[in-house]
Amino acid sequence: MLLLSALIGVYFGIIKKQNTAADYLLGNKQMGIIPISMSLVSSSLSGIAILAVPADIYRYGVMYGLTVFTLPFAILIGGLIYIPVFYKLQITSTYEYLSLRFDHRVRTFASILFTIYIGLFLPIVIYIPALALGQATGINPHLITPIVCGVCIFYTTLGGLKAVVWTDALQFIVMVGALLVVLAIGIVSVGGFGVIFERSYEGRRLDIIFDIDPLKRDTFWTGTFANFFMWINHFDISQSFVQKCIALPSFDAVKIALGLTVIGVMTIMGSSMFTGLVMFAKYFKCDPLVRGVVSSHDQLVPMFVMEEAHFLPGLPGLFISGIFSAALSTLSAAMNCLAATIYEDFISRFVPKNTSQSRISLYLKLLVVAIGIFSTLCVYIVEKLGNLLPLTISFGGVTSGPLLGLFSVGMLVPMVNEKGALCGSVTSLIVMFWIIMRSQWYSLNQMISHPILPVSADRCNSTIFTAINETVIAVARTVTNDTTDPLAMETPPWIYRISMFWYTFMGGLYLPASALFVERRRRRPSEIRYHKKCFEDYR
Repeated sequence: MLLLSALIGVYFGIIKKQNTAADYLLGNKQMGIIPISMSLVSSSLSGIAILAVPADIYRYGVMYGLTVFTLPFAILIGGLIYIPVFYKLQITSTYEYLSLRFDHRVRTFASILFTIYIGLFLPIVIYIPALALGQATGINPHLITPIVCGVCIFYTTLGGLKAVVWTDALQFIVMVGALLVVLAIGIVSVGGFGVIFERSYEGRRLDIIFDIDPLKRDTFWTGTFANFFMWINHFDISQSFVQKCIALPSFDAVKIALGLTVIGVMTIMGSSMFTGLVMFAKYFKCDPLVRGVVSSHDQLVPMFVMEEAHFLPGLPGLFISGIFSAALSTLSAAMNCLAATIYEDFISRFVPKNTSQSRISLYLKLLVVAIGIFSTLCVYIVEKLGNLLPLTISFGGVTSGPLLGLFSVGMLVPMVNEKGALCGSVTSLIVMFWIIMRSQWYSLNQMISHPILPVSADRCNSTIFTAINETVIAVARTVTNDTTDPLAMETPPWIYRISMFWYTFMGGLYLPASALFVERRRRRPSEIRYHKKCFEDYR
């Protein structure tokens, strides 16, 4: 997979050489619907969908899985409100919209938010395949991450958007094939759908909680309402997503691509979530973490694949390739769009107007290299911060809410001007950063925890387990009885215990509220200035 991805980069970078910025970033707006749709699906999900989501379903049940049913509505909102505006403006960076609607200060601030988000997100994406391959082969993940990122930098730098899209299409096929084959083998191995649902029901993995308490990690409302706003941010205003939509030759093609994207994402997410139930049925009352077989739930999927598919030569490797495919597609898309954003919003103003397109293309390639190296170095920090899915959602919540609120205010609230938008953005970022970082600090100090659903090892016939279990219980009692630590006696304020799934909604709601408050406090509202195409005509 790494070799094929590199060859695609060579093809589009050397044989089909791209000398202009438009060619490098937008594929000269001649990309096909099918490869773009595959690219949208694969780059939007990453290895988190294959590795972290099943582990989360295994631990906490299907309530997070309800999010898949909100996806079509989120894409529909994007197709009606957000994406038409971006497509009419034909902009390379989505943040260019903000300079047309507000001013350059708001655009710069939003670009900074996006850069922070990608800087936090990419190391997690790189770490996922390294973790999977390390679990399967015993190779140190620190040796794998530079190779993964190096190959991705190579084909993204050489081939631009065309290489990204076509490698994503290839990686989409491998990812879907690997996921479905392993899922089918797991279903047969466990004993069929009846056994899976019976054990999942007995283990409370099918429970749906309708409690509206925002402090509960997983409820019906976090799985549907809260995650709906995460989908909108993830798809409808994402630079990576919008950049590929703009690369299509017409908006009718965009509509078709959006429909295919919904089908693809729902298929992969649904399969991935059901894999979590299959794993629970497989390890029913013989939990690998309790037995000490794995040290983290994020290692469950690779272990499951190695156990179930060992009799078919090449299948474990195919699945690992699927994880690599998901990670590479997200990584390449993110590096490409972040390079576009940094150049358009921070560097282009210092570049002479008579600079050649080939020189601009070179600058973009150098940016991709710098982004890749920085992300690889940050992997050594990410691996110490906890489970992957909560980490991804929490870090994303720092900027996703403010960005969603900013674009929503720009397109839906005409009375808000640049001052209100900027003040709302800054205050929303400060509030969300403080809440999330304090929550992470409490979590790392074990002052905030979300107990997983019941697991046991009652049906394991292992003498080793008895000793391990006694040791675990002894350690647990020691920690429980130690009341000398003042942190253990402190209960964090409720604001820091809110479920991470609400972060995007909170930030997205706080920004327009702050912006409208600022506009109402102004004695003389300034003249509303914006580009006439900054709003969608709903007549």
